[in-house]
Amino acid sequence: MRKRQPDTEAQRLVQTYADLILRLGYTYLKSTHDAEDVCQNVLIKLLQTDRAFESAEHERAWIVRATANACKDVLRSARRRTSVALSAVLEAVMELSQPFREALYLHYYEGYTAREIADMTGGTEDAVAARLSRGRKKLRALLEGADDDR
Repeated sequence: MRKRQPDTEAQRLVQTYADLILRLGYTYLKSTHDAEDVCQNVLIKLLQTDRAFESAEHERAWIVRATANACKDVLRSARRRTSVALSAVLEAVMELSQPFREALYLHYYEGYTAREIADMTGGTEDAVAARLSRGRKKLRALLEGADDDR
């Protein structure tokens, strides 16, 4: 049985561009793991394209642009947005006084609008909107560890 020869084009691309993609990816993402994911995705995309490059410089420019775009996509993705663990958010919500806790819970966890919350609680839409605004401010302070109301 004959051993299969590794794909020489894939080897060339990895040897030539992997370090460039990883370094550029890390400068954007500040995460080795994310940069490795981007590197893999860019190299696969390059292997799957039928594009003929005019020169080595053209190929390198395409890789730099594709890497930058892939990194920007990762940065825009929901999982990369600044976030706090959900359990910490829920704990902070539970520390709020009842009117704020109720408004925030019904709006963000149950998906009700301010109008619907007002109908359910017997208040006005403006009052619910004010509770949501003030509740978010108090919640933000709690999550940042700078709550002055304690």
